[in-house]
Amino acid sequence: MRNLIIIGIVIVVGLFVLRQSLYVVDVTEQVIILRFGEVVNTRLSPGLNVKLPFVDDVVRLDKRILRIDAPPVSMPDQDKENLVIDIYARYRITDPVQFRKTLQTEDTARSRLGDIVTSTLRDRVALRDRTEIIGARPQVDEATGNPIVDDEGLPLVEGQETRTQILDEVLAAVRETTQRDNFGIDMIDVRIKRADFPDAVTASIFTRMRAERNRIAAGFRAEGEEEERKIRAATDRDRDVLLAEAERESNKRRGEGEAQAISLLAEALNKDPELFAFLRSLESYQRIIQRQDTVIMSSDAPLFDYLSSPEAPSDR
Repeated sequence: MRNLIIIGIVIVVGLFVLRQSLYVVDVTEQVIILRFGEVVNTRLSPGLNVKLPFVDDVVRLDKRILRIDAPPVSMPDQDKENLVIDIYARYRITDPVQFRKTLQTEDTARSRLGDIVTSTLRDRVALRDRTEIIGARPQVDEATGNPIVDDEGLPLVEGQETRTQILDEVLAAVRETTQRDNFGIDMIDVRIKRADFPDAVTASIFTRMRAERNRIAAGFRAEGEEEERKIRAATDRDRDVLLAEAERESNKRRGEGEAQAISLLAEALNKDPELFAFLRSLESYQRIIQRQDTVIMSSDAPLFDYLSSPEAPSDR
């Protein structure tokens, strides 16, 4: 029984020592082995490894791309107007030993790198104006007046290219700083999640933007009214030309008709002058004599000849 107890204790101690001697490196990790605080070994490949029990410590660092979410910060632009900018950055640990010496932990790295990125971005924002940073207005084709879109059909805004240029400059400056200080990392990229005005000035900014849009709308409306006047003037001119041509054609046809009528009448007069005189007398009777009218005329008047006698009047 005593021997069994001893054997059991030995097995338990052996298992404990074995557990302290073995460690597993995950595929997403890179490991540093510390002995009395000094780095003695590194493990970058996944698998099972051995260390000195109770002496060596295992420090695990992530080998994946890590993200830094900096808090929103107010930054003045070129016009001294504050902009609230929310950014994030991504990096990868390339030298775990150097990373351990300079930044020690991922939390410390997140805080220090966030400060570096924010400070670098602040310097670049101070050199640009609001439109270049925020990109408040869509880009418009001057020829057609339509918004410009990219290959995916999304509208391009003013300042989009400038913002990309700013972020490239920030990334290059941050990389230079991390390499100079030998942080043992590689900065992947820096991105702006949101760039906006502070809440205190949002209302006034919206008022100015609304006034700007009203000014643009008034300009478009004035251009439309000018175009309307041009079209209306051209239409009125065409109408007057058509009416003048129609009037000219009408007068021409009327003159031709009257000339033909006179010609026919003259021809009829030459054939029978007495019939012409009779018809003209009837027309005169119709114009001057109405019902219940009393007409006083001389008995010698030529007009009275057909009323006094149905026979043809004598020539006079």
